[in-house]
Amino acid sequence: MKRQAMAAARRRALLRAIRPVRRLVAAGRSEATDRQLARALAFVAGAVNAGGLLTVGQYTAHMSGVISSLAEHAVLGAWVLVGAGVAALFSFTAGAAASAMLINWARRHRGSSQYALPLLLEAALLALFGTAGLMLEGDPRFMAAAVPLLCLIMGLQNATITKVSGARMRTTHMTGVVTDIGIELGKLTYRNRGSAKAGYRVMADRAKLRLLASLLGVFLLGGVVGALGFTAFGFAAALPLAALLALLGSTPAVEAALVRKFRPPF
Repeated sequence: MKRQAMAAARRRALLRAIRPVRRLVAAGRSEATDRQLARALAFVAGAVNAGGLLTVGQYTAHMSGVISSLAEHAVLGAWVLVGAGVAALFSFTAGAAASAMLINWARRHRGSSQYALPLLLEAALLALFGTAGLMLEGDPRFMAAAVPLLCLIMGLQNATITKVSGARMRTTHMTGVVTDIGIELGKLTYRNRGSAKAGYRVMADRAKLRLLASLLGVFLLGGVVGALGFTAFGFAAALPLAALLALLGSTPAVEAALVRKFRPPF
C-alpha cells in the first residue's frame, strides 16, 4: 500500500509538472495558451533565422526576399540561383502543407493532441539540421540542402501557429507584426476630436498591441540568442532548439503514458 501511495504521489507530481506545457498543444485553446505557444515559437524562429544566416548565408523564415531574389536572378540569367530559390519556395510551401495534413489527421484520430505532431516533426528536422551540419560542415551538398531544409522547418512552424491561432498570429517573420503594431500605434495616438458627434471613435486594441510587441521582442531575443549560440557552437546550437520543440510536442504522449501506467486495476 505504501508503495502504491508513493507511485500515485509521483504520478500526480509528474502530471502537475507536465500539464502547463501540455495545455500549449491541447485541442482546447484559450487566448493565454495561444499567446504562450506563439511566444515560444517566435523565439525558436528568431534563433533559427539568425542561425540560418550565420551557417548557410541566407534568411529562411520569410519568402518575400526569396521571391524577390528569384526574380532578380531570373532577369540576370543566373539559373542555378533561380533553381535554389524555387527549391526554397517549394520547401516552405511543403512545410506548410505538411503541418495542415498532420493537424487535420490528428483532429480526426487524436483530437486531444492535434498540434503536437507538427512540433515533433519540426523538432526532428531541426535536430537533423544540427546533426548533419556537425558531421558535414563545409560539404557543398549539405550546404545546398540546408536552405530548403530550414525553409521546410519554417513553413511547418508558420502554418502550425496559423492553424492554432485562427490566422491571428505569425511567428517566423515580423513584417505583418510590425505593420499591425504601426496600425495600433496610429489608433492609440489618434485624437478623437468631434468623434462623438460623428458617432465614431478610433480606439486602439491595447491587448493586441501588447501581444504583438511581445512577439516582436521574443523574436528579437531569439535572434540574439541564436546569433550568439551559432557563433559559439556552430550547428550544435540547433539541438537545444530541437529539444524545446520536442518537449512541447511530446507532452501529450508522456501524459497519456503516465495515466496508463498508474491507472488503478479494475
